[in-house]
Amino acid sequence: MAGTSSPEAVKKLLENMQGDLRALSMECRKKFPPVKEAAESGIIKVKTIAARNTDILAALKENSSEVVQPFLMGCGTKEPKITQLCLAAIQRLMSHEVVSEIAAGNVINMLWQLMENSLEELKLLQTVLVLLTTNTVVHDEALSKAIVLCFRLHFTKDNITNNTAAATVRQVVTVVFERVVAEDELYKDTIEQPIGIQGNSNRRSVSTLKPCAKDAYMLFQDLCQLVNADAPYWLVGMTEMTRTFGLELLESVLNDFPQVFLQHQEFSFLLKERVCPLVIKLFSPNIKFRQGSNTSSSPAPVEKPYFPICMRLLRVVSVLIKQFYSLLVTECEIFLSLLVKFLDADKPQWLRAVAVESIHRLCVQPQLLRSFCQSYDMKQHSTKVFRDIVNALGSFIQSLFLVPNTGNASTTVNQTGGSVPGGTASAQTNPGILGMGGGVTVLPAFEYRGTWIPILSVSTQGSAKATYLEMLDKVEPPTIPEGYAMSVAFHCLLDLVRGITNMIEEELGQVEMDSEITPDAQSSPTHSSELQDFHSASDQTDKETVSRAVWEEMVNACWCGLLAALSLLLDASTDEAATENILKAELTMAALCGKLGLVTSRDAFITAICKGSLPPHYALTVLNTTTAALSSKSYSIQGQNVQMISPSSESHQQVVAVGQPLALQPQGTVMLTSKNIQCMRTLLSLAHCHGAVLGTSWQLVLATLQHLVWILGLKPGVGGALKPGRAVEGPSTVLTTAVMTDLPVISNILSRLFESSQYLDDVSLHHLINALCSLSLEAMEMAYGNNKEPSLFAVAKLLETGLVNMHRIEILWRPLTGHLLEVCQHPNTRMREWGAEALTSLIKAGLIFNHDPPLSQNQRLQLLLLNPLKELSNINHPDIRLKQLECVLQILQSQGDSLGPGWPLVLGVMGAIRNDQGESLIRTAFQCLQLVVTDFLPTMPCTCLQIVVDVAGSFGLHNQELNISLTSIGLLWNISDYFFQRGEIIEKELNKEEAVLQKQAQEKGVALNRPFHPAPPFDCLWLCLYAKLGELCVDPRPAVRKSAGQTLFSTVGAHGTLLQHSTWHTVIWKVLFHLLDRVRESSTTADKEKIESGGGNILIHHSRDTAEKQWAETWVLTLAGVARIFNTRRYLLQSLGDFSQAWDVLLDHIQSAALSKNSEVSLAALKSFQEILQIVSPVRETEKPDTPPAINVPVPVLIGTVTATGFGRSFMRSDSIGERIGRYNATEPPVVTDEIEDLNLWWAAWNSWFRIGSESTKPPGSCDKTTFIPSQPFLTALIQIFPALYQHIKTGFSMDDLQKLGVILHGAVSVPISSDASPFILPSYTEAVLTSLQEAVLTALDVLQKAICVGSESMQIMYPAIFDQLLAFVEFSCKPPQYGQLETKHIANAKYNQAEWVALNYVPFAERSLEVVVDLYQKTACHKAVVNERVLQNIIKTLRMPLSLKYACPSESTWKLAVSSLLKVLSIGLPVARQHASSGKFDSMWPELAHTFENFLFTKSSPPDNLSIQEFQRNESIDVEVVQLISTEILPYANFIPKEFVGQIMTMLNKGSIHSQSSSFTEAEIDIRMREEFSKMCFETLLQFSFSNKVTTPQEGYISRMALSVLLKRSQDVLYRYIEDERLSGKCPLPRQQVTEIIFVLKAVSTLIDSLKKTQPENVDANTWAQVIALYPTLVECITCSSSEVCSALKEALVPFKDFMHPPTSKVQNGES
Repeated sequence: MAGTSSPEAVKKLLENMQGDLRALSMECRKKFPPVKEAAESGIIKVKTIAARNTDILAALKENSSEVVQPFLMGCGTKEPKITQLCLAAIQRLMSHEVVSEIAAGNVINMLWQLMENSLEELKLLQTVLVLLTTNTVVHDEALSKAIVLCFRLHFTKDNITNNTAAATVRQVVTVVFERVVAEDELYKDTIEQPIGIQGNSNRRSVSTLKPCAKDAYMLFQDLCQLVNADAPYWLVGMTEMTRTFGLELLESVLNDFPQVFLQHQEFSFLLKERVCPLVIKLFSPNIKFRQGSNTSSSPAPVEKPYFPICMRLLRVVSVLIKQFYSLLVTECEIFLSLLVKFLDADKPQWLRAVAVESIHRLCVQPQLLRSFCQSYDMKQHSTKVFRDIVNALGSFIQSLFLVPNTGNASTTVNQTGGSVPGGTASAQTNPGILGMGGGVTVLPAFEYRGTWIPILSVSTQGSAKATYLEMLDKVEPPTIPEGYAMSVAFHCLLDLVRGITNMIEEELGQVEMDSEITPDAQSSPTHSSELQDFHSASDQTDKETVSRAVWEEMVNACWCGLLAALSLLLDASTDEAATENILKAELTMAALCGKLGLVTSRDAFITAICKGSLPPHYALTVLNTTTAALSSKSYSIQGQNVQMISPSSESHQQVVAVGQPLALQPQGTVMLTSKNIQCMRTLLSLAHCHGAVLGTSWQLVLATLQHLVWILGLKPGVGGALKPGRAVEGPSTVLTTAVMTDLPVISNILSRLFESSQYLDDVSLHHLINALCSLSLEAMEMAYGNNKEPSLFAVAKLLETGLVNMHRIEILWRPLTGHLLEVCQHPNTRMREWGAEALTSLIKAGLIFNHDPPLSQNQRLQLLLLNPLKELSNINHPDIRLKQLECVLQILQSQGDSLGPGWPLVLGVMGAIRNDQGESLIRTAFQCLQLVVTDFLPTMPCTCLQIVVDVAGSFGLHNQELNISLTSIGLLWNISDYFFQRGEIIEKELNKEEAVLQKQAQEKGVALNRPFHPAPPFDCLWLCLYAKLGELCVDPRPAVRKSAGQTLFSTVGAHGTLLQHSTWHTVIWKVLFHLLDRVRESSTTADKEKIESGGGNILIHHSRDTAEKQWAETWVLTLAGVARIFNTRRYLLQSLGDFSQAWDVLLDHIQSAALSKNSEVSLAALKSFQEILQIVSPVRETEKPDTPPAINVPVPVLIGTVTATGFGRSFMRSDSIGERIGRYNATEPPVVTDEIEDLNLWWAAWNSWFRIGSESTKPPGSCDKTTFIPSQPFLTALIQIFPALYQHIKTGFSMDDLQKLGVILHGAVSVPISSDASPFILPSYTEAVLTSLQEAVLTALDVLQKAICVGSESMQIMYPAIFDQLLAFVEFSCKPPQYGQLETKHIANAKYNQAEWVALNYVPFAERSLEVVVDLYQKTACHKAVVNERVLQNIIKTLRMPLSLKYACPSESTWKLAVSSLLKVLSIGLPVARQHASSGKFDSMWPELAHTFENFLFTKSSPPDNLSIQEFQRNESIDVEVVQLISTEILPYANFIPKEFVGQIMTMLNKGSIHSQSSSFTEAEIDIRMREEFSKMCFETLLQFSFSNKVTTPQEGYISRMALSVLLKRSQDVLYRYIEDERLSGKCPLPRQQVTEIIFVLKAVSTLIDSLKKTQPENVDANTWAQVIALYPTLVECITCSSSEVCSALKEALVPFKDFMHPPTSKVQNGES
């Protein structure tokens, strides 16, 4: 530009223009005068412009149409010479950019004419090119015309023109698009960028585009139209066009100007709407075509795939996918699917080759593959494109092996030799083919099942240099050399693996670096993302999560296909380099999967390598199960389940070793080939370099190595390294020299592999150890049941790994030694021997190793290392025990001086001898112990003395030989002597140790944890000794129990003085009480089976002939022993803080013994109870001499804080402990005047007594023969304790306590007696005597009642409760108590000597109780509590039962006593009730009383048949007494009594006076049985209360009215019934009693009317009169009666009615008469 506008250039331009015009004028002078003239005027014009303007170029451009005109005219002459001159001149003008738009248009029109005349075609093209490239003035139609011109020239007959035109078209198309880029660049700041193009944006109108973009748009749109064979919209005038050329143009535009399409929505739209559908449409023949559907001789069908188009389409697709993938996601999915389809076996060979090349192009772009994965495979409903591509490659490779080659392979290759780049392939291929005949393979190739495919070098690693995609000049499909497609596919796989792994590993590395920069994100992603400050960290974590998802999906999508293909290729490969590449690919994939944590895929690749390492069909379960799991995957591809290794594959592999397989049954030999060894090396390198990510796959790797090592015959040597060795079975291993030299190397690599384990991180190391352990487990499995040589690979390698990781032995020590201990238990001796060897070597190495810090300062580690030695004690094999002891010996020899903290373990090994290990072993171990006790006690740390005690104790518990047990109890006595003699030294050392431990514990903030902790350490030693003896006191053997018990109580007696005061607390609680607990437990669970003899001929007394009885003896002795210690040491014990708790526990033991089902124990317990109660009795004996007190001296009670054990009672201390202790001096026991502790102890005793009572009297839930029921002596003894106990606790004795007592008394009385004991307890059933137990119960209540009587007001509220208790006993008269579900028999039916239970006769007891009740009530009737608690009502209620039963009572005396009691009680109680009438306290009593009367007077029970008349009359007189009571005590006071009650009484009297006869009597008895006296009494009482002349209160009037009403109703009833009966009886006279009754009624009526008349009229209400008058008609009815007595009575009754007869009076109306 600068060059054309400089002054010199302008000057030159002007000169040239003038020169051109002159030349034109010269040429046209003769033939074309108009042109000449135009040229000359042009010269002038130019000069004028030059003269007038400063900016000459601009002026020229303005006038360019005139300036150009002469040249255009010149071209119009069509003279070649002139035309050439003109075109040159025009080009010059154009190159100086002085042509305006109009001028340019004219030029193009002129060029069009020349083209139509086929003149100067090359010059035309040149001119167009210059015109379009130098400037941008040509637009729209002009531009399209120029382009069409070029296209038309492309299709001329002349080859040179065609090619030039094609090149021009390409350039012009490029220019048009370059303009758009320039235009965008120009406007990029002024216009806003269009929004990022969405795939589905609607078509934009073209008008929005700027000029250059618009042209480009029209051009591209028409190119699509043309390729689609449609008419163009813009390129008007096109005559013909080829698809191939169109596709090439489309491809170049898409390839060179992707940004235009990505930045303009209109262009993107074209891509989506035009290009993609077009491509898909053009692909259709290829999709539908199936090879083999028609033979080559028949005419070609219309739709046969056409190589040039197909290949160009694939190129376009490659570009589309590469450049516009993001825009065309859906379309690309279709294209990729098509590509995959083109690999199908039924497509033409050339199509498959081109498709593979296209796929290769994709495979070298890992980022693109990543996008596929994100867009398709990771979307839910999308095709899994990436997976399909990989799987398709796999299938493709398989199909090449499986499809037999058609035609003559060699000729094909020869023909196409030239077409292979550089001709190398043909050179390589021919010899290979010839070589096949000779059976010698020269070429690298794959061979599988007889299919032989050479490997060609197709491209350099990582680049996809295509051969057939570049053959743009070919029209016919080329012939593909054999092996080409396979080689490309092979490279695809390798590049794919390389690309993906490199990309992902780079990104992984990046992520790791980032996370190191922001450690927060790494250490706690969740935590950091919660914090606002770490945005970057959390974003990065999210990004990493997203990336990780993509990586995992990529690997998951491709691994199956890759693995299938690579396995197949590995199997088929005959070339070492190819094998190496395949193995490398598998190795990198395995490592990648490992890094991403994709276990299944990682294992699958590793499995493939492992299978490659082993001989064909080698049975190795680990691998086979893995493959089976893989082949069952739904997306496994064809051939995955084809057995990968075929017999043919052995033929071309060099066999390098023959060996024995590692299997249970010998199976002949197996062969290893060089490829196996190559795979093995890969495996080793995998383990070596990527051990950290192998995780659980170590199992596969190591299993395979183990088998290879076995086949190669390597055996473990010292330290676990493997050396070539001979197999035990014989020389069945054959190795070639090639391998012989390799073996040391392999062995070396193997060792290095395990040495490098020291660089693994802890987790990976654990995986390695686990894998070795499970391998070893398998080897152990195989070695079971036979003594063949086992595989020791795993054990050896465990040892090796342990030895190299000694610096961090702690983290792997447990799994390592844990497994080796299992190996030590194996039945195969060789296996076991190696296990023990490895274990002891590790322990010794560990102890010798120079740890940091050294072992002497790291006791934890020392113990950790020694621990497995102790664990060996759990193994029973004698050879292992021997190893263990040898090891202990070596340790003692080398490290004996520094054993220190290891002593316990060593002692533990001695003490680990078990009962079942044979007498001799126990004896030997016991001798060792005796040796330690005699020689080593002074040399070991004092802290270990306790262990010596434990071990000695454990020998005491061995039951192999009684003598050893008894001797060991003696040994314990010796040890206690040693403690006693060296007490001071031991105490000092232990205290020093204690201080250290205490400090450590404080630093850690934890409590010091050792047995019997709070006691001083020396005392603890004693306590351990006591505890051991305590354990022996509960040994199963009675002799040991007895011996240990004596020793324990003697030791406590003899050496107890050494103990600190406070330690006694522990002796009591942890030793003695603990012992009591255990004895109690054992006694309660002891066997009741009879023991025949005590071993040998010793007879056993019947009182000791069951285990239970023997334990009972132990229990009694132990309880006595503890009680004795409580006596002898009581001052000591009382000064401890918690004597009251100890007291409670002792009571608890007494209680459980008392409740034991053994009568010996339970009675003994009650004795102990009485004994310890005497201890506490506060008898003052101040003038005692100062001798130590004997057992029965009263003990001063508890010094220290008091915790109340009663029901929440707490008592305050009256004086300080200081004063109390001040009184204490050595000679005189302190005298405690304070009764408070005393009280507490009594209350504790009361609680125990209550619990014993309530438990022993509680009825059993179920009842069978074995039910235990306490004996009467036991119960009597129990109840007899109460009165004495009560004297001490009466001050605090509350209602609650009383209720508890009641429960026990009630329970005790209810207990039945066993039939064989009954004769001793019940004199005879008929005598009414109380048993001693019943006496005791009543005595107890009596004591209480007396105490209450003199007690305070607060105590007197207990009266009602006592009444309740007594009344409950009263009820026994009618309803004897049930003892649970137990069936009791009447004594008369019980048989002696059988376990049956006899019910007592409770009547005397109940009656005595009733007498007590009446007595007590007479004393306390007015008492406030008695009134408030409705005692009277309860008495009535209780009496109601015998009264209503009456004749049905078990004993006749009962109801008679009940009546007399009722009368007594009512005579006292009713006045009280009236007195309290207003308070309502007796309201509920009245109905109860009414019912009682009712039930008694009208009882439902009939008198017995044998009742004499005298008896009957006596009984009737009792009934009469009751009615008299009613008339004297109740009715006169009606105004104080509820109305309803009075009503009930009235009704009852009424009923008594009528229905008094009993319906059940026979006619004959009726005369006697009528209760006439009773009826008369009732009637008189009724009458008495109906003469109501002296009404003083409304209440009394009410009673009279009621009596009247009742009387009248009653009379009416009797009369009616009489009339009825009279009528029915006819001539028969009526029964005597009915006649009497009617006469009685008639007399009553006349008497009534008389008394009514005498009464004041206002006292009688109208209703009564009405009732009286209503009697009249009924009386008249009676006139017909036949009896003269009735008649005279009737007359008297009718006379008074005359007074009722008056004349009728007129009604009063409106107040006037």
